[in-house]
Amino acid sequence: MWPSSQRPLPWRRWYPPQVPVAPEIPDVPVTRLLDDAAERFPRRVALHYAGRRVTYAQLHEAADRFAAGLHRLGVQPGDRVALVLPNCPQLFAAFFGTLRRGAIAVAHNPLYTEDEMRHQLADCGARVAVVLDRSYATVAAARGGLEHVIVTSLADELPWLRRQALRLPLVQVQRRRAALTAEVPDDPWVVPFAEMRRPSHRRVRQHRLVPREHLAAIQYTGGTEGRPKGAMLTHRNLVANACQQHAWDFGAREGREVTLAVLPIFHAFGLTSSLVAPVMRAGAVVLLPRFDRARVLAALRRHRPTVFPGVPTLYEQVLDTPGLRPRDLDSVRVFVSGAMAMPPSTAERLEALGGHRLIQCYGLTEASPAVTANPLTGDARNTTVGVPLPLTDVVVVDRDEPTRVLPPGEAGELVVRGPQVFAGYWNQPLATARALSKGWLRTADIGVISADGFVSVLDRWDDTIKVSGFSVFPGEVEEVLRRHPAVLDCAVVGAPDRRRGERVVAHVVEHPAYPFSADELRRHCERSLTHYKVPAEFRPRADLPRNAIGKVVRRRLRAGDTPAP
Repeated sequence: MWPSSQRPLPWRRWYPPQVPVAPEIPDVPVTRLLDDAAERFPRRVALHYAGRRVTYAQLHEAADRFAAGLHRLGVQPGDRVALVLPNCPQLFAAFFGTLRRGAIAVAHNPLYTEDEMRHQLADCGARVAVVLDRSYATVAAARGGLEHVIVTSLADELPWLRRQALRLPLVQVQRRRAALTAEVPDDPWVVPFAEMRRPSHRRVRQHRLVPREHLAAIQYTGGTEGRPKGAMLTHRNLVANACQQHAWDFGAREGREVTLAVLPIFHAFGLTSSLVAPVMRAGAVVLLPRFDRARVLAALRRHRPTVFPGVPTLYEQVLDTPGLRPRDLDSVRVFVSGAMAMPPSTAERLEALGGHRLIQCYGLTEASPAVTANPLTGDARNTTVGVPLPLTDVVVVDRDEPTRVLPPGEAGELVVRGPQVFAGYWNQPLATARALSKGWLRTADIGVISADGFVSVLDRWDDTIKVSGFSVFPGEVEEVLRRHPAVLDCAVVGAPDRRRGERVVAHVVEHPAYPFSADELRRHCERSLTHYKVPAEFRPRADLPRNAIGKVVRRRLRAGDTPAP
């Protein structure tokens, strides 16, 4: 069904001679990356968080203790552990501790609604969840088969003096404390995160596994069919993609890089760029639990990061920060932009402030996620997404006849092959069969490849909407809308948006017996959907355009949309 062989693309010319054509990928579990970093650089800072420093030796110990805690809770190899956490030290300890036990880490957005959380917890069959206190109520309501919920707070990892300050009897401090901590019911299934820090009398060993076969993580993604699907990523997938990125970033200095982690690590882009890859090179990670322009600016000035992964909308907000100066960005060696196309205006503004190493990349959750990147040799073409990473093949095929590889310059569907390509979708063999064949991954993206190997992504075959780099699946939004009595029929599409890339637009056919109200529909959606999935516009229609078999023709709904300011 797929190309069984293909002459490698001429990407090699864009890498310096010291970069190996085929970088060695060790056949080890992901936890070996932390073991090696802690052995070589035990006193080097691994994490910066709100004024606290965590060394690699401390992170290694925290992961081991967490693994021992999971053993006490009865977690077995292969069990799924849900991580409902923002960017914080507990996430690193829980991620590596879960993998140390041989279990599978499943990351979830802490801002998910009860409906969204219930679906994903039930789908992955998690036995244990690690949650932020403010997310506890949502997880408890969507409990499903969970046996234990490990609860923590952002305040738990603050430096001692700052934690003490929260106890001062000042009104403003009390309000701040309330924002950082929450009352958690004394339920028998609740386990304080402090219990997972308790020293164990048992020696913690890495559970024996086969990196090419055993899963390290399940990352939820999706398409136009409605509910997100769980992409199964093996230990080999994550280690390989970190090695590929390390070979691409040949100027990285072991033990000296500093990554600014503003991207959420529960997203595949953040997982690899801000967790796995930095640990592999024993770099420091500056953790910001949420985006705040003032905190980003303070982090740039205090920690002087060298790597800044992001999406165009994030860079735009940084550029709009009052008081930003060119010297605030001069420590950054490379701005790694992905998840959505980079507007030329954003690139120009960033370069005007000294961000000359802006690199456009391409990836997808099913590829762990990085597939291509522009070269760091000064030959970047950021109107494209660059050339394939080492050990990665990318070809363009005919959508209707995928065994036919199209010549350079002709548009078709991008298919990808490499050690970072996932093992399939969790509990979805049919979807897996549609996406994978003979090692090739069907991306559903329309692309074109130039004669010298640069890849351009033109559009998507599916109807996934990208809002600020996050995927919004129309079927999921439509399912919520149809629950409202005012909605007789509906279709959701993306429309261009200068700040967010795309915005969600709902075309609604009004029920004749119920008046249409955009405000009412918006409030209805907010009860079941994360904020970025809630439609920005509700457009009334008499009917929806359909083809001969009754399927909505979304491209006709998108026609005529112009970018919103």
